[in-house]
Amino acid sequence: MKPGRIYTEDSDLREVLARCKSIAVLGLSPKPERDSHKVAGFLQDKGYRIIPVRPGQKEILGEKVYPSLDEVGGPVDIVDVFRRSDQVMPHALEALRLKPKVFWMQLGIENHEAARLLNAEGIDVVMNRCIKIEHERLLG
Repeated sequence: MKPGRIYTEDSDLREVLARCKSIAVLGLSPKPERDSHKVAGFLQDKGYRIIPVRPGQKEILGEKVYPSLDEVGGPVDIVDVFRRSDQVMPHALEALRLKPKVFWMQLGIENHEAARLLNAEGIDVVMNRCIKIEHERLLG
């Protein structure tokens, strides 16, 4: 198995956003004013399949909500993480079982220990970047 990488270059980010089509949004809020909701709605409008992951919810943005990554089951290209840096590791462990192509930690979120673990299992990582901002910047 080829080890994963931490993506920092525009060319890598552009390629991920162009080839990946399904995004599990971890910590997606049902509240429209929250950043996670705005970002997921934007991605949905751009044609991505959004898979909301948040305990205690049934539906967000018209999509069935899963209480955890472990319950998603199907193939997922990106796990987009809206959780504090110190809460990332348990979700990284879930992601190891789900095997997404990319584990994307939103703006202000970094966990290098989780990144090393994911990279060792062939999962690429983005840290401290907003997927919406990067999409707008790189794909227009």
